[in-house]
Amino acid sequence: MTPAANDALTKDYIAAGSYQLAAGPPRLLTALLGTCVGIAIFDKQAGVGGLLHLLLPEPTGAAPTWQPVNYATTGLPLFLEALSQAGADRKRLTAVIAGGALYAPISRQDLEMDIGGRTTEAAIRILQKEQIAIIKTETGGCCGASLTLNTATWETAITPIFRPPDAAPHEDFHPPSEQELDAAIARISPIPQIALKIIRLIRQDKYSIKDLEPEIWIDQVIAAKVLRLCNSVLVGPQQRIDSIGRALVLLGENQLIELIVTAAIDTFYQQREGGYALMRGGLYRHSLCVANAAKIIAAYTGRTDPETAYTAGLLHDIGKVVLDQYFVKTFPLFYQSYPLRTGDFSSLEKQTMGVDHQEIGQRLAELWNLPTTLAEVIRFHHYPEQAAVDAKLTHVVYLADLLTSWFLAGVEQEWINTETLTSRLAALDLTPAQLPVLIDKIPWQTPEYA
Repeated sequence: MTPAANDALTKDYIAAGSYQLAAGPPRLLTALLGTCVGIAIFDKQAGVGGLLHLLLPEPTGAAPTWQPVNYATTGLPLFLEALSQAGADRKRLTAVIAGGALYAPISRQDLEMDIGGRTTEAAIRILQKEQIAIIKTETGGCCGASLTLNTATWETAITPIFRPPDAAPHEDFHPPSEQELDAAIARISPIPQIALKIIRLIRQDKYSIKDLEPEIWIDQVIAAKVLRLCNSVLVGPQQRIDSIGRALVLLGENQLIELIVTAAIDTFYQQREGGYALMRGGLYRHSLCVANAAKIIAAYTGRTDPETAYTAGLLHDIGKVVLDQYFVKTFPLFYQSYPLRTGDFSSLEKQTMGVDHQEIGQRLAELWNLPTTLAEVIRFHHYPEQAAVDAKLTHVVYLADLLTSWFLAGVEQEWINTETLTSRLAALDLTPAQLPVLIDKIPWQTPEYA
């Protein structure tokens, strides 16, 4: 089937720690893989197949709510059993494996952890024991990959997430001047006032959500998005929520505050593909996942307030919204530099555009009069040791950003240097051995693709 024919199929994204079997009309099952490992398995004769998206090689034993599909040793047997129950003959099953990347520049710590490599090895051992033929394997390397399974033809494809650009570099491109950046910042619509008000008061005990309710309803767009989030699978209430007051009773103040800020940020990030975003809404989806991860890391370490960490995670990449138009023009240069990466994405931005998204994000934070702690996270989330006001919060968001780039690959352009990961973990009193425990605690199945 041609790429154009594939493009006509509905694309179902398989979240990390889950699988999907082919059902209904032909579809293109897709797993976006960084450190994760994807496995497509199918029985052409029976017309049965599916796609599995794994995070880790084996259970850590530390997760309070065990998710067996997260792991190769437990998720792959469940997937195979589901295929058998759907009518597949194990003797006819064939498998394709992809993912498990290491991101350049590869550090000693990356090699020692080798999460993707160990997950791949565990999966291969199981498939060999079950005598299931592995017809293709593309794992490791320094670039995330997309694994697709066409349920009409049972054809698979493994393609780099960081794709070559169609256009040549703009020969007349010049880094934006201060005046151009000022104009670009001025064109950005600020996040709604209700969100700014909540952000400024979030660490104080001088407000009540009941007092904020009238202000929420004034902005009908925000109000509708808040109620949609309240009734989504993201929250999953047992009873229908039709008012802010009812949401407060059922969800509690902290979670409702999170949803209000989340709804407001949704209106800020551009919901399009291209530039930094590798898929529609990629900037927002990445930031939402970083926010969730930061909240969990903050709670796990006890080093900073989880609600503040959530908000900081949502806002950490706001500078990309301003620089997006310039990134589009320089993307061919980024692609040419990709195999030779040193430093991280922020350093390459500075080389090509003269400024990075952290600096521009700080300018937006100052323009909106955000709290100093949040402005500092936005400015130093790639280099958290440079933070002076709340270094713990900045380190939490750095780690959340790093893990999200590993396990929610393919939604935006990003890579983060891990050469100093051990010292950055130590700033939170963490060790590399605790990373799998943290990865276990983060709900990667949350529907960021919705």
